[in-house]
Amino acid sequence: MEAPCMNRLKQKEFTLASLTDLTSSSSSPSSSPVVATFSCVDEVTELRFQESESADSFSFDLSSAQLFKLGPLQLVCVCDSSNSTKENSFSRGVVIKFRDEKESKDFCDSFEEWTKDAVTKGSCLPNGTVSYSSSKFDNKIEAASAKMYFHYYGQLLHQQNMLQDYVRTGTYHAAVMENRSDFSGRVVVDVGAGSGILSMFAALAGAKHVYAVEASEMADYARKLIAGNPLLAERITVIKGKIEDVELPEKADVLISEPMGTLLVNERMLETYVIARDRFLSPNGKMFPTVGRIHMAPFADEFLFIEMANKALFWQQQNYYGVDLTPLYGSAHQGYFSQPVVDAFDPRLLVAPSMFHVIDFTKMKEEQFYEIDVPLKFTASVCTRVHGLACWFDVLFDGSTVQRWFTTAPGAPTTHWYQIRCVLLQPIHVMAGQEITGRLHLVAHSAQSYTINLNLSAKMWGPGANQGGILQTSSCKLDLKEPYYRMSQPQVYPVAQEPPAQPQDLQIQSDDLEEVELLQQNTNAQF
Repeated sequence: MEAPCMNRLKQKEFTLASLTDLTSSSSSPSSSPVVATFSCVDEVTELRFQESESADSFSFDLSSAQLFKLGPLQLVCVCDSSNSTKENSFSRGVVIKFRDEKESKDFCDSFEEWTKDAVTKGSCLPNGTVSYSSSKFDNKIEAASAKMYFHYYGQLLHQQNMLQDYVRTGTYHAAVMENRSDFSGRVVVDVGAGSGILSMFAALAGAKHVYAVEASEMADYARKLIAGNPLLAERITVIKGKIEDVELPEKADVLISEPMGTLLVNERMLETYVIARDRFLSPNGKMFPTVGRIHMAPFADEFLFIEMANKALFWQQQNYYGVDLTPLYGSAHQGYFSQPVVDAFDPRLLVAPSMFHVIDFTKMKEEQFYEIDVPLKFTASVCTRVHGLACWFDVLFDGSTVQRWFTTAPGAPTTHWYQIRCVLLQPIHVMAGQEITGRLHLVAHSAQSYTINLNLSAKMWGPGANQGGILQTSSCKLDLKEPYYRMSQPQVYPVAQEPPAQPQDLQIQSDDLEEVELLQQNTNAQF
């Protein structure tokens, strides 16, 4: 029996070319036309399949259903429960075939709309509703990573670390206060509000109302902090939930957020930022920040390279309590070089002027963050060994009154993001004026980060350079989720070191330190 429910969509029907039940022993397509209907029955949003010549039917609860595309005309739909009224429910899947691509696309669009609208459990908050149904975030991010992520940002000590980054916090405060005209009398959404500090900045700038959306337990602390500032609290509503799930009563004139991670894109919160834009921002609304840039330049750092290589020397021991560890040396060496290095480095280590890749938050689509491909091209300014690619980022707050940049560049005041360096497995030799080319390829993964694939090549130099041949190339594959935090390491290393206890530990150090001394002499001469 049809019953009214919270669903705001009208019942919709599709006539299928065929339907194959994957849980049936025969697994043969239906012999008569099948109608697929999106509807709300007994407070459950469902997708029902029924043969036109039969009274038999079955339905999928859309709160637990998923859709996969096999081809232009074929889809697979699976569900945790074939009938939500049965206690012993079982998984079920069907292959759906359409008559043309338009019907297939319309079905996919409807499936997405109805799935979003399927609210199996929900709680109403002041000026906002949270849905706990399967969301886009849940489908692309593994549960363990999300749990750790929200646990981390739900702790006050980590929020304090960010608040005490005075470059970060001060820049946000200045960007808001210098552009009061963008906030005064406007509706603002704070995406991933954390402690609520940006929401309070917006209220201080005269915002009409601020919706502070925060998915972690920090939402409870934010409510407490905001309530302790009564002049601001009456214009701020904290909503505990994910941007992908919450509903707001009105569109926003301004989005404000701090969605940046290391290398700008780590933690994949930028995707949430643009989802908030598409869901809540009114046309011609403002975004703070507006644009981001990833800066890149090749670097030379013999000390860093030797430090990383020496980490694996432990595994070169042939008699470790009677055990030969050398079979694992290669894997250990590869493991250390798969870690991006996070630290603050001297900009004089850069061997070429930097280039940058622009990410416009006002135009970037969510799917474009899944894979980022940046072609690289530099001209070496010194003769040296290139050990990898250094990266940092900046963002622009494009206010109506003042444009303000925030940077994490080497040499600038240090932030909690520091800089990041991708170290090649093998350095490449370059001469001053030689062209360095390559590719930085970032692929998003479900642990809320990226796999980094880096390739750098030194092109032919001197006579015949116009022919464009490659003299030397090197690459590395790194996991941005597992960086090597080097900030606590001493920044100056002695050129001469005491010999280690075991002779085999001298292998890398003795070969490379002579080259370090030569590099130091060249560097001193240049600077």
